[in-house]
Amino acid sequence: MRFAAYEDHHRRRVAVVEDDGTLLPLPGVTSLTDLLRESGGLPGLLAAGAAALDVPPGPNVSQVRLLPPLQPASVRDFVTFEEHVEGVRKSVDGAAGVPEQWYAAPTFYFTNPHAVYGPHDGIPVPPGSSLLDFELEVAAVVGREGGDLTPDQARDHIVGYTVLNDWSARDLQSAEMKVGLGPCKGKDTATTLGPYLVTADELEPYRDADGFLRLALTAEVNGEVVGRDLLSHMSWTFEEMTAYASRGTRVVPGDVLGSGTCGNGGCLAELWGRRGERTPPPLKPGDTVTLTVEGIGSVSNTVVPGADPVPLPAGRRRSRERP
Repeated sequence: MRFAAYEDHHRRRVAVVEDDGTLLPLPGVTSLTDLLRESGGLPGLLAAGAAALDVPPGPNVSQVRLLPPLQPASVRDFVTFEEHVEGVRKSVDGAAGVPEQWYAAPTFYFTNPHAVYGPHDGIPVPPGSSLLDFELEVAAVVGREGGDLTPDQARDHIVGYTVLNDWSARDLQSAEMKVGLGPCKGKDTATTLGPYLVTADELEPYRDADGFLRLALTAEVNGEVVGRDLLSHMSWTFEEMTAYASRGTRVVPGDVLGSGTCGNGGCLAELWGRRGERTPPPLKPGDTVTLTVEGIGSVSNTVVPGADPVPLPAGRRRSRERP
């Protein structure tokens, strides 16, 4: 099943999406995140969706504003594509190759769950940035709480998948990572999720013999294809990523786990690193980025002007003398 969140006549609704785009509203449901908490996993979510098949159909997706399919409890963004790491390191900090430590575990950082945008929303330029970039990813969504999971156990905790665009201010990212932290403000302004939550069972036919989902990924800027890859080029499966995320802690319904950016043009910075120049150029207001994932759908967002940065003083330097 495919689930969408949408706004229609100033009301928020959640619906099952038919193949022709018809929305079948779930009675009394206004939050997919809440539904995930209540349903207890994929079987419960499918049962809730089946109940919508008996209600009168609603509008078509083309007639409403699609919202992010869920408001995440948290967003862990992983870095699982080797080719992306190699290209972006060269672009952002001038380093070559892939750090040996990268192969030890599926590294992730936490990004902002309060800055999530829908599949067709305008995306503001981060304050103070002139190097805006997109990142083509797929995200797994957790449907059941669990801790210290094995990868086999983790499969039952993944309820579905959605497209993720991790909008990145490369100049802010490069500056803050010199401190040894981050990315932080470089990733803080916007993350796109959508267009739907596609339940895990729908994508099982795409699973290869090694456990990876073989989905075609395409990135376009202003209608021109700039990147293509396969999701199966990840170095860890989503089950392995979920198990690592749960190590020593817990994952909960509504947690979002991004795959990290794919290779072969999954973002501009990778191309900049490989080409030694900023071609294609950084995104600017009016540019439209369309990301398409086989079996899930497309998100298409246009960049809009953002706010000016609020001035702050430089950090105060401590006196070397102590009282």
